[in-house]
Amino acid sequence: MTDRRGTGNTRAGRSWVKDHGLLLANIGLFVVFFGGMILSGAADYSADQLAHGEPAVTPLGYLGTGAFLEATFENWESEFLQMGMYVILTVFLFQKGSSESKPVDRAAPQDEDPRNAKVKAATPWPVRRGGWVLKLYEHSLSVMFFLLFLASFTLHAVGGADEYSSEQQSHGEAPVTVLEYLATSRFWFESFQNWQSEFLAVAVLVGASVYLRERGSPESKPVAEPHYETGA
Repeated sequence: MTDRRGTGNTRAGRSWVKDHGLLLANIGLFVVFFGGMILSGAADYSADQLAHGEPAVTPLGYLGTGAFLEATFENWESEFLQMGMYVILTVFLFQKGSSESKPVDRAAPQDEDPRNAKVKAATPWPVRRGGWVLKLYEHSLSVMFFLLFLASFTLHAVGGADEYSSEQQSHGEAPVTVLEYLATSRFWFESFQNWQSEFLAVAVLVGASVYLRERGSPESKPVAEPHYETGA
């Protein structure tokens, strides 16, 4: 007699992977590239250490250096700033013809007041709870991104101060505190060089989606849709 339980579990597993494929693919790519960053960063850091007559580090040892913290979180801060600002800006601003914008001339589902929604069993708990919980939930996406930005900004400053102090000491100069490092042009150069590229990428996506298409992608309008049509 055929055991159907194994077949059912396999199908359920495949269905789960399909349902979460976009998230899984991005997490997988992150792990691969982050691992590559650690290995190559450790090699580069060790080469610099050896050039100055100091010992090399292992990839695990590299994780405890200011260089690793600085390199990692100066990038993360820009990503979280970009996404948080994009979430906020798309609430109030429009781009006619872009798939990245809400419609200009009609109401969007995102603007509907959840307090007027019909409550169902699947309705998110904060909507059913109401009050300050719902108020917070209404802005939870942007709040999350800005908290992640602030955490990354802080760790960038901590790691950068440690790395900057090491360089200062190797030149016979005094180390700096985190607050002193925040006042240096180097810290702000590191931040601005990442921030500008993130908002350039968003501007290109918003503008290009008016005229260019990618069949099958929710980031694009249907291929045959006129340029002036706005929204998904």
